[in-house]
Amino acid sequence: MAIRIAAVGDVHMDEDVIGRFRPALEELPDCADVLLLAGDLTRYGTEAEARCVAQEFGGIGVPVVTVLGNHDHQCDQVPQVVKVLEDAGITVLEGTGVVLECAGGRLGVAGVKGFGGGFAGRCASDFGEPEMKAFVRTTTDSADRLAEALHSLDCDVLVALTHYAPVPDTLAGEPLEIYPFLGAYQLGQAIDSAPTALALHGHAHAGSERGTTPGGVRVRNVAHPVIKQAYSVFHLGDQLDHGEVSRVSASGI
Repeated sequence: MAIRIAAVGDVHMDEDVIGRFRPALEELPDCADVLLLAGDLTRYGTEAEARCVAQEFGGIGVPVVTVLGNHDHQCDQVPQVVKVLEDAGITVLEGTGVVLECAGGRLGVAGVKGFGGGFAGRCASDFGEPEMKAFVRTTTDSADRLAEALHSLDCDVLVALTHYAPVPDTLAGEPLEIYPFLGAYQLGQAIDSAPTALALHGHAHAGSERGTTPGGVRVRNVAHPVIKQAYSVFHLGDQLDHGEVSRVSASGI
């Protein structure tokens, strides 16, 4: 029996978006065991916008697990945002993981927002000015925490959840000049360091859906502007490459 994972990112909730996803979310218990949100839940990271996220994605009949995105940090209200989400029953990961008991087995989800830096041959290096070193070390620290979380989980199926991209494949369609601000190869290395079955991310609105880490792990960009649906559903289990088996549209989007 497979574990069914619904996922979407970059929903950018505010009052004017409330209700658009809810009709599709009401169908989730029939088609998925869990919903993963790949960051950028809000537009500017305010507590009020977080309440919109909680209203839209809380109490939908399946566990909801998320990481935050760069937009969710904009107004420096991260503690308030996290509290609102957790009060609504949404699990927020940042260098941490959770194991969920599903009908198809134990699903482990390790999550981190991630950061930029670029990819092999076109990446920032930990050299020179303190500002550049701090930038790169933010990326490596984030990747290290993702690796630790992945290795800490005792589960049957392991999934990595980030906001920033772990590979350049899923950025195809974005300007090459901004690749270093959309993801980093260190995240891919962290994913490859564990027996990860699937990696999900958002952030790249003009990117592509499908990619693969150097170690062969499937990567999917589930940013809403990319999948153009309320969520995609992935089946993971005995046959690990069922891929996206279904999509459900969001009302009015």
